[in-house]
Amino acid sequence: MPGQRSITEAEKLAEAKLGGTPVRHERMALVANIYRAAAAVRQHLENAVLRSSDLSWTAFVVLWVMWIWGESESRHVAEEAGISKGTLTGVVRTLESRGLVKRAEHASDGRLLLLSLTEEGEVLMRRLFPDFNDEETFVTARLDDDECRAMADGLRKVVLQVEEQGEARRTALLDGAEPAPRRSGRRRQAAPEAG
Repeated sequence: MPGQRSITEAEKLAEAKLGGTPVRHERMALVANIYRAAAAVRQHLENAVLRSSDLSWTAFVVLWVMWIWGESESRHVAEEAGISKGTLTGVVRTLESRGLVKRAEHASDGRLLLLSLTEEGEVLMRRLFPDFNDEETFVTARLDDDECRAMADGLRKVVLQVEEQGEARRTALLDGAEPAPRRSGRRRQAAPEAG
């Protein structure tokens, strides 16, 4: 892409900026490349496969979760998709309006919402997934099968570390305090002083 720096250039710039700072460079490079790879793959799959079905990455992941797990509580769908319940609400509303998802109340707890694919949603996923997997094959083409397995295993270990140890680590780093609330990035403007 014009104007976008290559991964090699970014690595050289980071090395120059950090210089003698005591940093675990191999760990920094791994985490940075996880992020860069995820962003590049997501953008490619959205542009190459999902856009033709008018789906965002998040919408596809929500459909995937329901396709694999079947009918599920909304909170579990949000958790598996890695999104907030609020984000899920908007995505489900859109998918439901397109006839791809249906909602149902839980039989024994009216507060719980169950989500599942409609037949149309099932048909879409059966049609779409082979193309999606073809592009997964494309983006991993520089790796052989053994390298793919090794990388998948390594990334699984990263996920397990965060899932199993992340909460304790955050608690220790914050001395037991709750994390600061997320911000949208916008700062509130101070009210003008009366004069």
